[in-house]
Amino acid sequence: MLKSTQRLATTAVLLLASIGASAQPASTKPLEIAGVYQEQAGPAARCPSKFGGTIAGHGQSAQLGRVAFIATDCITPQPPLFNFSEGRFVVVTTSGDQIFATYSGQFVPTGVGANYVFSGATFQITGGNGEYAKASGGGALNGTQDMATGMGTLKLTGQIRHAEGKENTERQLGRFN
Repeated sequence: MLKSTQRLATTAVLLLASIGASAQPASTKPLEIAGVYQEQAGPAARCPSKFGGTIAGHGQSAQLGRVAFIATDCITPQPPLFNFSEGRFVVVTTSGDQIFATYSGQFVPTGVGANYVFSGATFQITGGNGEYAKASGGGALNGTQDMATGMGTLKLTGQIRHAEGKENTERQLGRFN
């Protein structure tokens, strides 16, 4: 009986210690990314409209530093608008950490050439890896695009929530060594 009680007590202590060691406080911070991109539109079998876009770009963030991003979305033309949905977005930091997000919205013509602006566009952070594993958050997605060239500007403004534990702090400090 004494051995069983000791085993149970030892197991409980180890379990509590492991929970305390693995628990990392999470914080919510502002997130803003501004950049430029190129979109290539064309056939997309995964989309209900069978039409979509592939996006590649780069930008800058006060919170993340320099970033690159890639994305795909489904495009549904509803002249003069274009709806984009089922967007999948990956932001890559210079350290290689990634933030995953989904997005949707509309392109609305500006009345000047083939220039469009985003309308009602939002993004939702769905996770990541490295420092941003289990990240969450979201916000507004603003931008422009010249439909004739596929060139555009992009600005994500919102919040990101992610763990800030010992491993993340050590990794951040390692960036300066």
